[in-house]
Amino acid sequence: MALEDLTQPQRDRLAFIELRVRFYGEVRRQDLFARFNIQAAAATRDLATYKELMPGNIDYDGKSKVHVRAELFRPLFDFSASRVLMWLAQGYGDNEPVRHRPLIPAEVGAQISSPDLETLSVITRAIHRKSAVQITYRALTCGMTSREIVPFALADNGSRWHVRAYDRRSSEFRDFVLARLADARFVDGPIADEERPDQDIQWNRVVELELVPHPANMRNPDTIEAEYGMSEGRLVTRVRAALVGYMLRSWNVDCTPDHSLRGGENHLWLKNRQALYGVANLVLAPGYSEPPASR
Repeated sequence: MALEDLTQPQRDRLAFIELRVRFYGEVRRQDLFARFNIQAAAATRDLATYKELMPGNIDYDGKSKVHVRAELFRPLFDFSASRVLMWLAQGYGDNEPVRHRPLIPAEVGAQISSPDLETLSVITRAIHRKSAVQITYRALTCGMTSREIVPFALADNGSRWHVRAYDRRSSEFRDFVLARLADARFVDGPIADEERPDQDIQWNRVVELELVPHPANMRNPDTIEAEYGMSEGRLVTRVRAALVGYMLRSWNVDCTPDHSLRGGENHLWLKNRQALYGVANLVLAPGYSEPPASR
């Protein structure tokens, strides 16, 4: 049997099986029921077909009654990193990854960086298993380092993907650029209480930002109001504190108290600047500076 001999719906289901196993570490028949609304017999046949096409990719854990990723896994489908990350963030869509001619001319912006998919798969499975991972990381400040992290979430900062994790080297929760990770492997042992996601204050705190058309740069503020779907001349958005700096930079939001940035790219001004109190990554926010200490 060859992949080309299967129908498109069958290929869709096999791609889903591979995505689940490769990046989540496991797949159950119930996952196929829920996603494709098929019967148990059809799900069993799909799993058997995948095993026939790629023997050695999946093992069956009889105790847990779940199909798990085998040690010597080789991918059947050629997924792009951007497609995988979109699936992880938004769920599995239709059609296995093939190149289709667009219905109308369309171009997608190039990705600045793409992570290694096998490294990504270790990170995503560690998130699912609540496991620590040892990585090699290329940091801007200190170059190549080796460290142990406890990952728990992925985040898109507008230009590249990060993993949010507890860093055992610094004893802090930090962001790690996925494309700078290499040599990821699981670390045995329990996760300490202070390493768990509920202890990450910046991740769990939600900041409410009030954005308005830039008072100085926008001659026609109604254009910006329509573009951003504003109500009564403002857009209120809620963002995790850990992501606030990235979001403000990605949207080029003027964070000065007197809307003094004059760049043509600054369409928005942050009206409630006081909401940024305690946010850790404000070095990224355009025009932000710490208010002078009171005497």
